Amino acid sequence: MSHDFSRRDVFKIGAAGVVAGAAGGMLGAKPAAGAEMTFKPEQGAQLKVLRWTKFVDGDQLLFEANSKKFTEATGVNVTLEYQSWEDIRPKAAVAANVGSGPDIIFGWFDDAHQYPDKLLDVTDVAEALGKKYEGWAPVAQAYGTRENRWIALPFGAAGSCCVYRKSLMEQAGFTEFPKDTDGFLKLCQGLKKTGKPAGFALGHAVGDGNDWVHWLVWTFGGRMVDEKGAVVINSPETVKALEYSKELYATFIPGTLSWLDPHNNKAFLSDLISLTANGISVWVAAKKDKNPMADDIYHAPYPFGPVGRATELHLFTSGMLFKYSKFPNAAKAYMEFMLSDPQYTDWQKESLGYFTHTLNFYDKNPIWTSDPKITPYRDTVKRMQTNGHAGTLGYSSAAAMADYILLDMVAEAASGAATPKDAAAKAEKRARRYYG
Repeated sequence: MSHDFSRRDVFKIGAAGVVAGAAGGMLGAKPAAGAEMTFKPEQGAQLKVLRWTKFVDGDQLLFEANSKKFTEATGVNVTLEYQSWEDIRPKAAVAANVGSGPDIIFGWFDDAHQYPDKLLDVTDVAEALGKKYEGWAPVAQAYGTRENRWIALPFGAAGSCCVYRKSLMEQAGFTEFPKDTDGFLKLCQGLKKTGKPAGFALGHAVGDGNDWVHWLVWTFGGRMVDEKGAVVINSPETVKALEYSKELYATFIPGTLSWLDPHNNKAFLSDLISLTANGISVWVAAKKDKNPMADDIYHAPYPFGPVGRATELHLFTSGMLFKYSKFPNAAKAYMEFMLSDPQYTDWQKESLGYFTHTLNFYDKNPIWTSDPKITPYRDTVKRMQTNGHAGTLGYSSAAAMADYILLDMVAEAASGAATPKDAAAKAEKRARRYYG
């Protein structure tokens, strides 16, 4: 059977059954948020909200349903606009620079740190939510705050795990998924011998490519800059990571240098590979399609390298409220509502675990224990670092990310287009354009 799934549309799950199960709030710990909102919208308020196009059908379905609930509770009309996720960053930058545009924009990673003076102080919202929902994950605080004030409201992350075929892992000689990079390399070498090798995106894949190469460099101790913002990417630790990437790449299916986000989904579902880095979408697509492969698909966190701890990156999004908005209280009320139970719980469940939460309370969401194959995605936000890693978030970290410096470095070294040392030196020169 031919499969042609992209990361954005692999979920074609019938919504009605899930919504029925979600009705009333699955956590059952709090009343409907509309009855307890902290912020009172302005008279006659209307909101325009810009966010990324759906990754999963259930995301958009519940996001729109929750927005309608907000309108019913407050009388504030909400207009939702969708843009491709590549276009969100430039749209937000234009709005910030011209002082006009949507009241709320859901941006990626550290976008808010590029123009913090253009954003509404949302410390009151963040503190109210943190108090009510057992606090924010540490990485959410890093993305959401600057100089002791909240400049954005972290909304979630499209988590990434190692997606693998259990039977082929066992055929390669492993009874469980490796927890360290040495074992991971041996597994990939074994999978190549089975004829169903690994395959990880090395093209400009904003999610899948960035996620796994940042883990790779970080787990060996490499980093773009140090705590003072000095460029340190050209280091012995980075070179070791790149040497490892070359060994790993030798086990991959051919063609991964040109892979974008949809390609590993398609390769896995077409039975060409047995291991990749992805969201939960591959498994859900197989289940929906009644593909026998679904029972053989499992998920695991990225293994640990020499640093001995989790060093992950996941596609992180935050709601940014702009100062030019005529209805700041309505914007705050909307974000509070969307991040509150049962709205957030239902949205997360309908998205089938594709989005990991930023508030600790949602660890309890039944979606995470509804199937053990979903559970590894529950803690992706807790396991991740910011894309700035040791350095301060801002224009430099965002620009370096957008320029794919780390991804290109790994691709060049892994494929043999450059030696590990030369690839690290080239990345250093590119990084200095932004960090000075």
